[in-house]
Amino acid sequence: MPTNTSPAPSAHPTRPRWLWAGRILSALPILLLAFDGLAKVMRLPPVLEGFIKLGYSENVARPLGLTLSACVVLYAVPRTSVLGAILLTGYLGGAVATHVRVGDPLFSHILFPTYVAALVWGGLYLREARLEALLPLRTIDLSNPNPSKEQ
Repeated sequence: MPTNTSPAPSAHPTRPRWLWAGRILSALPILLLAFDGLAKVMRLPPVLEGFIKLGYSENVARPLGLTLSACVVLYAVPRTSVLGAILLTGYLGGAVATHVRVGDPLFSHILFPTYVAALVWGGLYLREARLEALLPLRTIDLSNPNPSKEQ
């Protein structure tokens, strides 16, 4: 009895335009966070000044930079991109908590990591068909004003 070991085709295959839009959208946080991780690993003076302002020891810059860099690599590799997005979400949540703790402005500092996380997940959603199957966006049928009622 022959068995088919190939994966079943996705119910919602990623369209080429969506795939490229997702890649471009994903490139933005990848570049931003890779630069941030590298700056932390290199212990650049502005980074260390920021750590002091935020109440962190300069000694945590390199470990945080390595952690961030590892998360970015996981996100950039298609096979591990979902795990990378989950880990980046946690990392960016810590950044939000840090800015809340020191009383930074809301839209420019506190919510900035949230904007980056939205790019991370938006880009991944567009380039990963499995996420579309997990979280389908529903379209509105304008011809049926009451979708809960049978016609």
